Formats: sequence, C-alpha cells, structure tokens
Amino acid sequence: MKKLILFLATLNLTQGSPVDGSKPNIIFILSDDMGWNEPAFNGGQANLTPHITKLRSQGVSLDQFYVHAVCAPSRAAFLTGRYAFRTWSDWRSEDFGKPSYLAKLGMNLVKNQEGDETRRIHGVASEERTIAEALKEVGYFTSISGKWHCGEWLPGQLPMGQGFDHQYGHYGWGIDYNNKTIPHNAPARFAVYDWHRNQQPVFEPGYSTDLIANEAVRVIADHRMKRQDHPLFMYVAFNAVHGPLEEIPRYTEKHSKRQAALKCLDDAVGLIVNAIDLSGFRDDTLIIFSNDNGGLREEMNTPYRGTKNTNYEGGVRVPCVMRWPEKIKENSENSGLIHITDLFSTFATLAGAPLDQERPLDGKNMTNLLFSGSPSPRDEIIFEVSGSVRFPAIRKGKYKLIGKELYDLKNDPSEKKDIAAKYPKIVKQLNDRVTAIGKERPALKGTNRLMTPALPWVYGQKENATVADWVKQEVQKIRKNQPQQWPRGKTPWPQAPKDGKIIYTGDGR
Repeated sequence: MKKLILFLATLNLTQGSPVDGSKPNIIFILSDDMGWNEPAFNGGQANLTPHITKLRSQGVSLDQFYVHAVCAPSRAAFLTGRYAFRTWSDWRSEDFGKPSYLAKLGMNLVKNQEGDETRRIHGVASEERTIAEALKEVGYFTSISGKWHCGEWLPGQLPMGQGFDHQYGHYGWGIDYNNKTIPHNAPARFAVYDWHRNQQPVFEPGYSTDLIANEAVRVIADHRMKRQDHPLFMYVAFNAVHGPLEEIPRYTEKHSKRQAALKCLDDAVGLIVNAIDLSGFRDDTLIIFSNDNGGLREEMNTPYRGTKNTNYEGGVRVPCVMRWPEKIKENSENSGLIHITDLFSTFATLAGAPLDQERPLDGKNMTNLLFSGSPSPRDEIIFEVSGSVRFPAIRKGKYKLIGKELYDLKNDPSEKKDIAAKYPKIVKQLNDRVTAIGKERPALKGTNRLMTPALPWVYGQKENATVADWVKQEVQKIRKNQPQQWPRGKTPWPQAPKDGKIIYTGDGR
C-alpha cells in the first residue's frame, strides 16, 4: 500500500499540475522587515492589516515559507532562483563600503581615482538569468515598482538591465520614505538621491509606500488599456516597514510609527488587489504576498526565535499568502516546505518558460504542491554557507543546523533546546552537507571596480553622469541637516554581526 501511495505521488509530480503553462498574470508583493506575528492572521492587531488578512482569507497561507536572513540575499534568490551565496548576494552591495564587513573578507577600504575612500561595486551579475528575463522570453510584460537592492550603480545590474520593461522606485537598501534619499553611501556618510522611473531620476512628492502602490495601479490600468494580449508580471517590492521610519502621513495619532507604517503598507496592498479585481484580471491572476526576512526584534517574530540577520526561524520563516480564484482554495493552509528560490521555477512553469539554463537553479517547481495537493518536492534548504558574515545553516527534514547548534523543528519549532550534544551523527551529516555545498561558492569577482565619485548625487552611474540641478539642490538641502561629524568608532550604519549574530537598535537603518 505504501509503495502504491508513493508511486501515485511520484506520478503526480511528473505529470505536472493542471495550470502549468497557462500564463496567468503574476503579481508578487514583497514587504520589508515585517515580523512573523505582525499580520493579524499570525496574531497581530486586526485593525493594522485588514486588507492583507482579507487576501489571506481568499487564498492559502503557506506556514513553512522560508527566505534568507536579510533583504538583499532574499531578493537575489527570488530573482535568480539560486541560493544567495552563488551570486555573492549574501554580501549586500553596501557591505563593500563598510570596514567591519570588509575585514571579514580580508579586505580594506580602497581609494578611487579621485583619492577618496569608496565602496567596491557589487550586485547581481548581468550574466544571471532573472525571473523577469525568463517570463519576458514567453511574452510577459515585466514591471518592478519599489525596492531593488541587487546593485545600485552599473547599468547591467539595474532592473532594466535584468529583464524588466518598466522600473519605478529605488535601487539601494533603505530610503527616507519622504525625501527619497539613502541616508549614507558607506563609507561616505551623507545622503544620495534614489528615486527613479525607467532608470531616470524623478521628483514625486509623497510617501514612498503610497507612491509605489499608485505606480503599480497605473501599470495595471495601462496594461488593461494597451497590452491585454500579453500576460503581466509585476514585482511590487515595498520598502515598508524597513527603517528609516521618519514622518508617517497618517495613523500616528493612534499608533506607533511602526504600526502606522504597517497600516499604510496594508492600505497599499488593498489598493493593488482592488485594482486587479476592478480591471477584470481577478480570475486570471496569481497574487502572492510575502516578506523578505524576519522582523528587527524578537517580539515581532514570536513564537519563533531570532530576528533579521539570523538564521533562526524568526529570521527566515516569513508570512506568505497566495490567491488565485478557483485555482487555490479559499481560507486554506499549506504546510509544504518552500523556499523563496522556488518562486522562480514555479512562476516559470506557470508561464511555460523553460527551466533549462546555463547556471543551475536551486529552486524547485511547486505547482503540484499548490494546485494538485502533492507533497513538497523540497526537504532541504541551504540558508548559509561558509564565507558569509553569518554561521553556515541548513535544514534537512525536521532538523536544522545553525553553526554548531542543532534543533528539531517538528518538536521544537521555537528552537529553545539545542540537541547537538545528543545527536552528534546528525550534526556531522548536516555539517558535511552544508560544507560540501559551500565549496560550490564561486570566486568573488569584480571587487576592483570602484564607485566614482565616492559620494554621488544620485544612484545609477549614467544618471549621476548627467545629473540635473534639481537633484543636486534636493540632496544639498538634506546633507546640510545631516550630522557633519561622527564620534570616533561610530558610524551611521550597524556593524557586521559578531558570533554570527547582530543586535538592531532604533529602526534598523
């Protein structure tokens, strides 16, 4: 009987799901730094996330959806379908301008041709095949609205060099929601303008969460008017609720800054979903809402342990909901193991795009899990390998190894009891596996490319070369009000993790 069940499950996997190749519109909405328990359906305040809660009630909640421990690695993993270490995206672009991070690579700050200490240029290589490129190959119009964080300087590392037909938002790690500048360009300690449409700087007053949602609505409406014969792929990557949290336009009379920012994010999600429905795309659209990593503080992620920038469950296990009417059962749950890399293969399969490519995928196609009720084809996740600022970490089945710590996630999902001493053979097996995978890390290339100037007016090499006076004027006003000096040993950015861990203060900037 067991053999028959296994045979039927295997047959179902090889046959494919009934929606493979159906070319739905795909809308992937990604929040930033939201904790596990902040949405109401995971225990948060109901009045803060009514629209996200409604979306969850109309579809499925994936309760074992995993990402990487911090934002850029998760974004690169989604875009490429490959673990972050394979693209060196476990190191963020800004890390190559921070002495404490460079020291872990045996590097020092360097000076550019102008004699200024500057950052080494880093981002997802243009040779990588992104999900935007894969979907574009089969006729999709591809759009990104929001945060990129996979390279902020070279044209080939920006969105329109990586397969997107349309771009709006910011390239770097975290803007001021209102003035649209990055607070620092480490090692430079002053602001850089970072707001663009189709890779040209644009001035648009307003709160970035609202502007990103409005742009997404505009693209949806434009698509209905001009491109109904083509499917739409839209990646809406909010910077909310990432710091810096400055002025929030509403809700602060009743809520804290973070809660108000979360409620504004919820408004934005509701606006986008409503635009899909009112445009007549509801039945032909898969909508996904998720988050890039855990919240900044442990209380945001309970019952799970850990925070952003750690590989405990609180850092890498995030909310994820999907809606596709008539294809996904309403108000359902799915406990299948999924990693963010799997979205590449799943989206490509739905679109009828080939998965064969020069650089092998780590992501697995999850259409049978989502649409046919099959088990997840995944039983392993590589969170981290050696060469990162965090400890190597792997999940295999119910066991998870983080550095030298071992946890049984089936019986101890909150990771309260380290059982490494009790199960040394399992520790060795997992350590041997993550070590072997770690040897597949490619050589780090391109670190001889230096950002010049060290403190640009605007991100984007070409944009900064022909920067308009209005950009300079906006940036000068902001820089004038920034701290002109910092005490010795202090920086406007957090230092590299120690002992594989980091403690965030304030809003995490």
